[in-house]
Amino acid sequence: MKKDFVEELKWRGMIHDIMPGTQEQLQKEITAGYIGFDPTADSLHIGNLVQIMTLVHFQRCGHKPVALVGGATGMVGDPSGKSSERNLLSEDILKHNQACIKAQLAKFLDFETIGNAAEMVNNFDWFKSFNFLDFIRDVGKHITVNYMLSKDSVQKRLETGLSFTEFSYQLVQGYDFYWLFKNKNCRLQMGGSDQWGNIVTGTELIRRKDGGDAFALTTPLIKKADGTKFGKSEQGNIWLDSKRTSPYKFYQYWLNTSDEDAINFVKIFTTRDEQEITDLVAAHQVEPHLRKLQSALAKDITVRVHSIEEYEMAVKASSILFGNSVTIDLQQFTIETLESVLEGVPTVSVTKEAFQNCKNVTELLTEISESKIFPSKGEARKMIIAGGVSINKQKLENPNGSIDFELLHNRYLLVQKGKKNYFLISIQ
Repeated sequence: MKKDFVEELKWRGMIHDIMPGTQEQLQKEITAGYIGFDPTADSLHIGNLVQIMTLVHFQRCGHKPVALVGGATGMVGDPSGKSSERNLLSEDILKHNQACIKAQLAKFLDFETIGNAAEMVNNFDWFKSFNFLDFIRDVGKHITVNYMLSKDSVQKRLETGLSFTEFSYQLVQGYDFYWLFKNKNCRLQMGGSDQWGNIVTGTELIRRKDGGDAFALTTPLIKKADGTKFGKSEQGNIWLDSKRTSPYKFYQYWLNTSDEDAINFVKIFTTRDEQEITDLVAAHQVEPHLRKLQSALAKDITVRVHSIEEYEMAVKASSILFGNSVTIDLQQFTIETLESVLEGVPTVSVTKEAFQNCKNVTELLTEISESKIFPSKGEARKMIIAGGVSINKQKLENPNGSIDFELLHNRYLLVQKGKKNYFLISIQ
């Protein structure tokens, strides 16, 4: 064995509950362990990263990770009816989502190495031909109602109402564990701390139905130091798919992490060892203004999820708004990156005809842009002469200069007024 998995998670602060005997089982032999993922979208998001990294550390410690996608659950939809993310999905859509999720997991897990190669399974494969009567006879009889009622997840819902579908979900998840135990020799299920009750139901079903020993381990639910929910931005989820969340926004999310959160996140979301992280934290604390911790965290996770090229482009893109006065070639950025960086920058729409008839830069920054950039020609001229205005990162020198600028993607001009004020002129 390479490392003690349980000890590895302990120093990283990634253990919430663990069933007695789990550590001994993992020290005894290479063990298959699984975590479930929701396949109702074609991308995972950073809320899934704790569990993904749990599987990463599991494999790095010599064990076999199994990623289960809940296709059967996806076919049913959200039993509570409260989530817009879990609608009834067809088998074709679920297969597509599963393929996309596997491609994302392949950036973290090794699906090829013989011995402890990662594996993906879909519980729809064993539930699609399992009828209700067989299920209640072969599964339901082994778990009492009293046992199911004792779970915190059930107790919390009894007063507000709990559907039969929701109540029985722990049996469905429990059977997943049983099936994997029987067919894949899977001895361990892992998940977030809110899944403890469902996971333990699986170990109990294995014990009662087959007399087998199975184990459970959960990770803490991650919260940010300021009390806000980890994994969310003002726009919603931070996705691993670049079409849903641009590499620039993804990079910026980690770069803007607070110092307190960064110390925790670098342990959880990177594979750096304990000494590396200790040294990195120490270096950060000596010069916190350099944000070495956040930079290392953002680089590690952006390179893994996207690529070194996308990471480097995100770093360059950051200099558009936050860099110094060094000239930047804005044409090097894709329109997706540029629009992502400039989202929220005040935009002024100008017709092609008005732009083509514009006499000089002063007129462009006042009359043509309806005085949204400068309220008067006098103010515009004064600031241009003082060297405080640039277009597409080229400093203006002559208030009467021509507007002979190369449009960004044949559409945009980026105006910088002073050090921090930006405006986007959109030629339509």
